[in-house]
Amino acid sequence: MSVLIKKVTILDPTSPFHEKKVDVLYHNGSIQQIAKNITTTSKHIIAEPNAYLSNAWVDIMADYCDPGYEYKETINTGLKAAVNGGFAHVFVVPNTAPIISNKTLVEYVLNQIPSKNSKVYVLGAVTKNCEGKELAEMMDMHHAGAIAFTDGWKPIQNPQVLLKALEYVKAFNGIIVQLPINEALSKGGLMNEGINSVQWGMPGIPNMAEHLQVQRDLEILKYTKSRLHISGITTQESVQLIKAAKKEGLQVTCSVTPYHLLYTDDALSTYNSNYKVAPPLRSEKDRKALIKALSDGTIDCIATHHRPHEWDAKAKEFEYTETGMMVQETTWAMLQKAAPMVEMTTWISLLVTNPKKIFGLSQTSITEGANIPITLIAPEKTFSFTNKTKASKGINSPLLNQTLTGQAFCIL
Repeated sequence: MSVLIKKVTILDPTSPFHEKKVDVLYHNGSIQQIAKNITTTSKHIIAEPNAYLSNAWVDIMADYCDPGYEYKETINTGLKAAVNGGFAHVFVVPNTAPIISNKTLVEYVLNQIPSKNSKVYVLGAVTKNCEGKELAEMMDMHHAGAIAFTDGWKPIQNPQVLLKALEYVKAFNGIIVQLPINEALSKGGLMNEGINSVQWGMPGIPNMAEHLQVQRDLEILKYTKSRLHISGITTQESVQLIKAAKKEGLQVTCSVTPYHLLYTDDALSTYNSNYKVAPPLRSEKDRKALIKALSDGTIDCIATHHRPHEWDAKAKEFEYTETGMMVQETTWAMLQKAAPMVEMTTWISLLVTNPKKIFGLSQTSITEGANIPITLIAPEKTFSFTNKTKASKGINSPLLNQTLTGQAFCIL
């Protein structure tokens, strides 16, 4: 099918059309023509005011729950949700059943990809069964196609295990991905520790539970001289630590989620479990520090941490609900609302250029003849996000059944 995109501004620093407003004709997965004005017999014409076109986005951390939890999400429904939100490249966590900790399971996931233009990349487990004790078969998984390694939602707590993992992946220039969570200091906590947690009578998780973990991981990284990505930072202290580590020359990168940029712990006043995430939503001071770090280069990527859940997982007492939010299909609406001051070129660095560079994905230019997926960003477009319009199986979004402004979607 041919698609004609009218009067769209190209955002691709490698393209000769960068920041130019043009028409783009896209047909069967490739760019056929780029010109100031294109006429065609195509019945599918897209004309959104003040729209942008970029290379397809990269989500470096999401949960597609397959194998084992297909009632929450499948690779097929997950990728459809990703495309609806502007992502064609998605890294999936290994927290499945069984855990993705050997080459057979890496191959299983890679063989489920339904489209050549949208792709899943596997984050293999660092330790067997993500138990944080013994290293998994990372070399085998690397050769089978694993993009990087993480224990996902169960970050490594044992410093000796993390040290061994960072040393091990140096053999193939691999990357370890960690969430900034100290489980001992977070144990029993339900939300950010602060005035709100005291007022609402909920056990708190202090900022220290994050930045002590970040500091420890950075010290181990410094010792090993390896590569580390910290995904989902939430605090001002974490930003400062990572900024200093980069200045020191450590090979560390980091990412932030859309919901940590948009929401604070004020959102939990109604005890809505859709705001129960890990790490937790923090203070306004922390949120502002994250937004500033988007533009100064401290934060490298956006990671959705898309964690879809069924009704039963969220509709119970707050203490017993599962953590996580369904995010991919609403990412641009969330980012645009959270940080309208951030330049569009910066967003493209965070969503395309930086993740591709960090994880070794090929960089492709928006030019005539390029066989690539593309993402259309329509800042003024409104859409209804409902059970009928969404692709994900998850129901755990505070934005469900709302009309949102700002949409991004892939054209494959």
